[in-house]
Formats: sequence, structure tokens, C-alpha cells
Amino acid sequence: MEFSRATMMRAVGDGLLSFPVTDFDSDGRFDADSYRRRLEWFASHDISAVFVAGGTGEFFNLSLDEYRDIVRVAVETVGGKLPVIASAGLSVESGRAFAKAADEAGADGILLMPPYLTECPQEGLVEYARRICDATPLSVIYYNRGNGVLGVDAVQQLAGACPNLIGLKDGKGDIQLLNKIVKTVGDRLVYVGGVPTAEIFAEAYLSIGVNTYSSAVFNFVPDMAVRFYKELRQGNREVVRQITNDFFIPFVDLRDRKAGYAVSLIKAGADLIGRSAGSVRAPLVMPTQEERNRLEALIGIARGF
Repeated sequence: MEFSRATMMRAVGDGLLSFPVTDFDSDGRFDADSYRRRLEWFASHDISAVFVAGGTGEFFNLSLDEYRDIVRVAVETVGGKLPVIASAGLSVESGRAFAKAADEAGADGILLMPPYLTECPQEGLVEYARRICDATPLSVIYYNRGNGVLGVDAVQQLAGACPNLIGLKDGKGDIQLLNKIVKTVGDRLVYVGGVPTAEIFAEAYLSIGVNTYSSAVFNFVPDMAVRFYKELRQGNREVVRQITNDFFIPFVDLRDRKAGYAVSLIKAGADLIGRSAGSVRAPLVMPTQEERNRLEALIGIARGF
């Protein structure tokens, strides 16, 4: 089915958002069959959208041909039950190419990643995002992260220039900035929490009207991830506090041991529950055996919730 912009905004703005890892085989190639099984499993849970080839899905490590296959498999597997949103970015031209491939493969939206490497002035970032938005009929969510962080005025300018811009995903964790954007731009956009392990920010996000976030740990503890989100939205602060203390704080401590572990630990977790997606690609590295043991213990704790 086709999702209207209003339907997309409702799906992205209210409900748990899933970000599957990308499956690689033992030779490091995209494994379509394994990925299809992963997405079938994802879609059997209570989620509102699937973001494929995102940060957790190693967008930065994919060729355009691989990306086309990933989006195609995702669209076929999800079968119109949920919006499928795929990443684009790196440069204006590559962003247009990825967005075109996503559209041709049947995706419902684009998560617009920051430009590659260079420091960027605000007016340049607006132009970068505008030109990619203008090149696609798909709904676009801008990922406010890294060297692509837009301030209030720039977000407002971009929202005014691009009718298909439907949302802003926060990847910085600057609650003051995000609150200013939410209050200034208002319901012209939907807002998504998107820092690594976004659950650790979930209460702060909710306090300023950001109702949802991306859940990477859903890849290996989906039942707990869904419960945490529901308890948060229902205002059950004691349960939220307990899960945060027992699982998310130790997980974040483990994640912060090494750069890139926000992705690597997710793949390790998927392997530990018997749903391996292979290893990460360089420049990321997989966790050590001692770190896997610690993660396995945390999975045991999560299963108790």
C-alpha cells in the first residue's frame, strides 16, 4: 500500500521505531534470505515503522547495488503492513542516487543522513537537504546528527522550502536545542529521538513532546524494548526506572568502551539470541569474548522484564 504523508507522520510520530541490522554472510556479502527472516520477525512485534539501511544497518558501509537489494527485500517482506524508510545522504549527488533507488524499490520514505566528512555552514546544510528533498517524491526525515546539525532557523527554513520534509530525527542529544526546535517549528514536523541507545534519553524526549525514538536493542531484546516503550508512554515511572537501571545503564557503559559499539554490540546481541547477522564491516570491529559475556548477561536480565 501507499502511505500518505499524514499517515507517515502518524506512524513515525507515535510508536516504537525499529532499525534492523543488515545481514552479511560469512564472506561479508549481503545475505538476503537471513535479512528476510529478520524482517518477518520484526514485523511480528508491535512496531510502527521499519528503518532499513540506517545507522544500525551500516548505511555508511553499503554499496548502492547492495542498498537496492536491501530496500527491495524489505519492501517485499513487510508487504505494506508498515512504512519502510531507507537512508540517503553523503553528498547531494549520492543522496539523490540513494533516494532514487529507494523510490524505485518501493520504499515509503527517506532518512536523510548528514553529508560526508566536511564541516558545514547552516546555509550549506539547508541547501544540501533541500536539493535531495526536491529530487524525490518520498517523505523525508532529516537526521540532525554529526556534522549535519541544523539550528532552529535552519530547520524552519528547510520545513518551509520542502513540503515532503515530514520529520526531524535527533542524533545529538542536545535537549535544549531540540526543545527550541519543537516549540518553534511545532507540528509542521514530527520529532524522533535518535541518539545511540535512545532509550537512555526517552524520558527527557517525552518531557518536551518527542513521543518516540529509534530502538536498536530491539534487534535482540524486542519484548523488553516494546514493554519499555509502552510503560514509558503509560507513565509507569517505576518500571522505566528499573529497566533503565538494570539494563540500559550497564548497556550504555559497555557501549561506550569503544567507538562504533553502538552498532557492533547490536550485531553481537543478534548472534547471542540465535539470529546472527554476521559481523560488522571495517572500520567497525566486533566485541571481545569478555564483552560478549557481559552482553549475554544483560540479555538474561532483559528477558526477566
